[in-house]
Amino acid sequence: MLWQGKITVSDNLMTHKKKFWDQPWLLSAAAAVFLFLSFPPYSVSILQIPAFVFLFRIIVMSVSFRQMFIYTYPALVIWNLANTYWLMMADIAAGVAAILANSLIMLIALALAQKFLAEKRNPVLLALFAASAWVGYEFLHHRWDLAWPWLTLGNGWSNLTGVIQYISFTGILGISFWVVFTAALIYKFIDLDSRQSLYGAIIVFFAFPVFSVISMVTTLPKNGEPLEVVIVQPNSDSYAPYGGHNSTNELIDWLLYLSDSARTENTDLILWPENALKTTVPLSSAITNRISDSLKVWNTTLVTGTGYQKFYEEGEEPNITRKNHRQEPFNIYNTAFFLAPDKPTVTYEKGRLVPVVERFPFADFIYKLDRFGWINWDAIAGYGLGTEATVFHLNGGSFPALICYDSVFPQWVNRFMENDPDFLTIITNDGWWGDSHGHIQHFAYARLRAIEHRRWIARSANNGISGVISPDGKVQHQTEYWTDDAFSFTIYRSDQKTFYTRNGDWIGYLMLFTAIGGFIFIRYKNESD
Repeated sequence: MLWQGKITVSDNLMTHKKKFWDQPWLLSAAAAVFLFLSFPPYSVSILQIPAFVFLFRIIVMSVSFRQMFIYTYPALVIWNLANTYWLMMADIAAGVAAILANSLIMLIALALAQKFLAEKRNPVLLALFAASAWVGYEFLHHRWDLAWPWLTLGNGWSNLTGVIQYISFTGILGISFWVVFTAALIYKFIDLDSRQSLYGAIIVFFAFPVFSVISMVTTLPKNGEPLEVVIVQPNSDSYAPYGGHNSTNELIDWLLYLSDSARTENTDLILWPENALKTTVPLSSAITNRISDSLKVWNTTLVTGTGYQKFYEEGEEPNITRKNHRQEPFNIYNTAFFLAPDKPTVTYEKGRLVPVVERFPFADFIYKLDRFGWINWDAIAGYGLGTEATVFHLNGGSFPALICYDSVFPQWVNRFMENDPDFLTIITNDGWWGDSHGHIQHFAYARLRAIEHRRWIARSANNGISGVISPDGKVQHQTEYWTDDAFSFTIYRSDQKTFYTRNGDWIGYLMLFTAIGGFIFIRYKNESD
């Protein structure tokens, strides 16, 4: 009787398992919840693997793209909505459009993976092709005017730095590959009862964390020359004129007061956030002159975010410009100013702009088609697009000032690394999103850039989170959100070049070619059968 009872329990478990495995709506709901929980602030990142096993089951069960859409698209929308709902706090229409569009693009990537997973032979190779299709999608999605890299799977692991140190070799696409390849192997094991796939999944799953330990031992740099940085968090109101102060002068008083409260005689650099000045200024103005006067007294340098009204010489203007009352071409840029005593102001113009919110997507392409001038480009183009990865020079070294959205584009950060900077800074204004998950995620993602390039990072955010991150991705100091703050911290220079610094998104190119090769392989096999 006891033996029969055990069989009954086992049979019940198998029945429930089969019932779940064959219910696309249950699989879809579970995948959405798991993916939501895998990103900061929850960071149960391991749930990405079963989530993709469930998604793979749905897409292979589906007999048509329409059926795949019905079961899978809601899961992707819920995932996007749950993790990036805060987009709608800045612009409801743009936020909704971004969530729906990004979910659709993800579905197309899954549909490509389905072509491999539906095949029955060579399970390990087909799992590799499926993973390549997803990573190839992420790689391409970082590189067009509708880029939205926020939900790149690797970003979900940003708070689990102990197991992802290997991204100094692979970049975050290496995490995405690890997750999806493992999930595809597990799916193939369940689907075909393939022991080869099971052994492959175990090896891949444990190999990458082991690689992480090796990476920590072999690539973590020694500290170089120290630098004292003051990081200012003014907590200005993003939606109020002058940041909630009565005038620009009063706002600058506040910024200078916070800076002075934290600086010492040894301060090398003061960091103010994106849009700190809450106005648009030329290179030389009463505002910049006033700040420079304080820097002379303090004998230090400063980076601040500001709007920059840039005029062009004849023949040097880009395709899309604005015109003033004298018909002189200019643009407004989201800019970082580097101010040093008795030196000209140096600028970096933001090169990765938020689609719709900061710049109209494909503006340059559409402008060329607008032969009759039907579109009022002054009204819709948005900010000017920066094209140069400018670094600022300090005490014989250099550093970039990544502006907000810049910092979530690994390949754009790589452009700055070509100039061998000693450390990285990030200036941002996350106050547009309110007290949501957005600012928590954005701060966490900066940890990935530190590991990829083994650089110290100093981060100034208007309302928080500001902080300092060491080359192993550990947070050395951080502020509370929605508070005014200023603090001094010693960071260190580094001249190390990681494998990822030298070779960029090599794994993205490899996955793209692997996916293309996979389609050729499938077609050849089908034709030969």
